[in-house]
Amino acid sequence: MVAVEQQFVTLNEIRRAARANLSPEVWDYASGGAETETSLRRNRRAMSNYVFVPRVLRDVSHIDTTTTFLGMPLALPIMIAPMGSMFLLHPDGDLALARAAGQMGTIYWLSTMTRWLPEEVAAAATGPLIFQLYWRGDHAWAEALLRRVEAAGFRGIALTVDTAAYGRRERDIEKRYDPRGQGSRLWQGFPPPLQGDARMASLTWDDVDWLKRTTRLPLIVKGIQSVEDARLCVEHGVDCVYISNHGGRQLDYAPAPIELVAEVAEAVAGRAEVVVDGGFQRGTDVLKALALGARAVCIGKAAAWGLAAAGAEGAARVLELLHLELRIAMANTGQTSVREVGPWLVRRACACE
Repeated sequence: MVAVEQQFVTLNEIRRAARANLSPEVWDYASGGAETETSLRRNRRAMSNYVFVPRVLRDVSHIDTTTTFLGMPLALPIMIAPMGSMFLLHPDGDLALARAAGQMGTIYWLSTMTRWLPEEVAAAATGPLIFQLYWRGDHAWAEALLRRVEAAGFRGIALTVDTAAYGRRERDIEKRYDPRGQGSRLWQGFPPPLQGDARMASLTWDDVDWLKRTTRLPLIVKGIQSVEDARLCVEHGVDCVYISNHGGRQLDYAPAPIELVAEVAEAVAGRAEVVVDGGFQRGTDVLKALALGARAVCIGKAAAWGLAAAGAEGAARVLELLHLELRIAMANTGQTSVREVGPWLVRRACACE
């Protein structure tokens, strides 16, 4: 058997292998976006709006990619974003992704939309975990879930706030394919009117305050897409502002997350950490986000493709290749530590470029 390091030497090879392994329905579910998929395309295209300002003759013989997130050490500033229904891509799903993240010295974010219970993922994990909360029940349900997640050893709670209504993902709709809730064991048993998306549509900043009072874990708000809401996060004591448009899967014509990083980081002004996802598929993408003010980047689709290509080893290989690309980009721009990069490293590209 060929080792995964020899089988996959580029990220594009992993993507092609994932597509070959998946049915058309599952591939489109994992890789598609909302309606015209403009947000999905902009997430990637917006990366080209920034170019580097390389420096030379700076002794980059030693590159340090270590950093921290909410006090937790990271070997690289790349984490695996929460994604639902990962059992569709590989039998080991979230268990494999948690193992891959731990193997590479980073964090796995577990979605509420999982086939495995938090305790099961925690038992399989070899690194820190954060729990992404889709809030579907009342306060009693939420508190019971929080206590389970805390007891299982999770290190943070990420409230998702960009799913007031489920996006129209037309690739799925045209195939009459709806994987929502398949195999999820945390969403079952809600009486009306809490069934479906009603609770998530009713969320307000009061619920953020309740979470802050109720859990002892750091609180992350995931799905921020405006500077104004980033400021509100800080006012409500949120520990981390997570910029995301849900991978382009919720709102068509949403802003590209990379273009919000600098403004959000300036507005937050160090009072909360900033992370971002949405279209990050290269080491150069990661370095741009760090230069603009993000503490770290979360990857979704790229990690999912690694999972579909070769399970935990495939997901770890994605992180390994991104890490390699990041180190090369740092060396060729004259940077020796991810903790020292800043806005001077990038500039907006001219329209002619």
